[in-house]
Amino acid sequence: MTNLRSTDRKPTRWLRVGIPVLLVLIWLVGGSIGGPYFGKVSEVSTNDSSAYLPSSADATQVQDRLADFTGGETIPAIVVIAGDGELTDAEIADLQGVTDAIGEVDGVSGDVSPPVLSEDGRAVQIFVPLDSTGNIDDIVGEVRDVVADDLPTGLDSWVTGPAGFTADLVAGFLGIDGLLLVVALLAVFVILVIVYRSPLLPVLVLLTSLFALCVALLTVWWLAKAGVVVLNGQVQGILFILVIGAATDYALLYVARFRESIGRGDTRWNATTSAWRGAFEPILASGGTVIAGLLCLLLSDLATNRALGPIASIGIVFAVLSALTFLPALLAIFGRAAFWPFIPKDGGTRIPEDLTKKQKGFWARQAGFVARHARPVWIISTVVLLIAGAGVLQLKADGVPSSDLVLGASDARDGQDVLAEHFPGGSGSPVYVIVPEDKIADAATVLAADDGIDSVAVTSEDSPTGQAGVTVEDGEAVLTTVGPPGAAAPTATVSDGDVLLVATLTDEADSVAAEDTVRGLRVDLDEELGEDVALVGGVTATDVDTNDTSIRDRTLIIPLVLLVILVILMLLLRSILAPVLLVLSVIVSFAAALGVSALVFNHVFGFPGADPAVPLYGFVFLVALGIDYNIFLMTRVREESLVHGTRRGILRGLFATGGVITSAGLVLASTFAALGVIPILFLAQLAFIVAFGVLLDTFIVRSLLVPALAYDIGKKIWWPSKLSRVPDDVDADTSAPEPMSRAEYRRTLES
Repeated sequence: MTNLRSTDRKPTRWLRVGIPVLLVLIWLVGGSIGGPYFGKVSEVSTNDSSAYLPSSADATQVQDRLADFTGGETIPAIVVIAGDGELTDAEIADLQGVTDAIGEVDGVSGDVSPPVLSEDGRAVQIFVPLDSTGNIDDIVGEVRDVVADDLPTGLDSWVTGPAGFTADLVAGFLGIDGLLLVVALLAVFVILVIVYRSPLLPVLVLLTSLFALCVALLTVWWLAKAGVVVLNGQVQGILFILVIGAATDYALLYVARFRESIGRGDTRWNATTSAWRGAFEPILASGGTVIAGLLCLLLSDLATNRALGPIASIGIVFAVLSALTFLPALLAIFGRAAFWPFIPKDGGTRIPEDLTKKQKGFWARQAGFVARHARPVWIISTVVLLIAGAGVLQLKADGVPSSDLVLGASDARDGQDVLAEHFPGGSGSPVYVIVPEDKIADAATVLAADDGIDSVAVTSEDSPTGQAGVTVEDGEAVLTTVGPPGAAAPTATVSDGDVLLVATLTDEADSVAAEDTVRGLRVDLDEELGEDVALVGGVTATDVDTNDTSIRDRTLIIPLVLLVILVILMLLLRSILAPVLLVLSVIVSFAAALGVSALVFNHVFGFPGADPAVPLYGFVFLVALGIDYNIFLMTRVREESLVHGTRRGILRGLFATGGVITSAGLVLASTFAALGVIPILFLAQLAFIVAFGVLLDTFIVRSLLVPALAYDIGKKIWWPSKLSRVPDDVDADTSAPEPMSRAEYRRTLES
């Protein structure tokens, strides 16, 4: 291949030194400003699941109006206290002191209920309304401490309910700012040291990733502060991993080009300009493809998905900028010293002229193997991937109970189990139904007739507990409550002509049975009251609406991402056939990754299922990032094909990019695997799917399937561009012809 050196005209010495120094200083300033924001993310993040639903969802509309009936925006916590046997009168009396102490906790909003004794007399539950605008995890933690301090000897306590689960979920994300970053960066550093056998170069690459993350986080923080995007722990963790992995991948591609130039004997400046020209197009195209795929999430009805699109895209933008400015500046300053002690020697990185003959080195032998067995290689690879993909039929991605979202110990989950033993399963997490005031009797009749409902009440300002029981007599609703003798009958709280019914579920609020009850109630209420007259909300309804919306998003966004990526590849490779085949290879690879993951989730880890968004996120990341490696490979193949012919260009492209793609794949898989240290089911599953899928992409799809398929097809892979019609001696004879210069080959194309 011709030596693509810079021209002899060079900028003055002070520019050759000043430009890199200036770029480094700019990034140092940005990183120093953004770094402290790692400890401030909690100020602008939220983990309230109802905040991510579309505004049109019933559960969202009910949530928005709850304060009109209850007098404040609260989230319920349930304190469950139980002993080994029936509670004594003395113990029950002592528990009133616990209730009083809970009421004094800062963040407890409204009246704490008295201890409610279970029918078996072995447990009590205390309903605690918490201010939803406060830090729920801190408030719940204080409530737990207060209860533990005042609890009578011999009794155990738990804090569960929506507030308890929120607190446990927030606690699960606590390692994101520290543990996740440390594990990810350490994994990347170890891999880079093994790959480059240099103490300095891995540091420069990690600085590229870390500074990109600092500036990206600074930008995202202020956008979240202004309310432009919604940030939660899940999105935050993905942002961290995505930026580190992508920036490192782009950095590896640039380093490979810089190493080639240094190996040809270029000066630092010439190596920098040559490497930048060679890396600019694939890095920009790769980043643009990932951004395009992520921005498709803007079409989601879930706010958390819509937020991930622009937030992750911002991260990719800074990853690309860092790889194309900060890293080149660092390498321009350090030059060959960055590779010490294994500095590339002049001529040491040249591509062998004939890779069809026996050569030394793994990638040279790999290229020869592909050339000799192209058709069997791509057929066998495809069959293996398709067999692995059959496991996707066992994927259970229709939602999981909120009690299973946190892996490991969970006080709220343990408390819910105890609650279900002694009380109706849905205690503390009721179904809320908003209906017109004149429909209260009809709605109460529907609710009471459902086997999934244990009891029905209505919010009432006149009631000491804030609720009054509802029964229906002769077609009229009768409200009852406990009060002093002679007290007036309670009346329902009315807001804009509507009332709020509160129905206690017989099953646990996050169970499949409870979800079926909510779905059935919506159908029955529409039939009895009329279409869209009643709004059904609450914790269970939120789960139902979230799962339904996630499935709708998955169906819409996945095909759109494929279409967008296909168009980008067509523009990049000036071909139709090659992009179609590349996208098909990514689909097969994703199916295989998802199929194997389903088997592992079900039979190795014993997971209860998966959120419907898991396949969507896995698809977006695997396809977008998998296309990165396609771009790294095929842009180099096209570059080599312009000079050496298609089949020879494929082998040279495989040889030139094999090492960098493998290194990049290992780095990306390691960074996503680091998500597994966060004890959240969604992130653990996403970590496995993406990490395994990236390795599959790296070692099978990019190293065997794609080059073998392209080699078997030959120059027609570039159809319908001119490159597909130019005579190629290598297509007919695998002996290596004398390479043409780029100018000679372009003249051949034009003729």
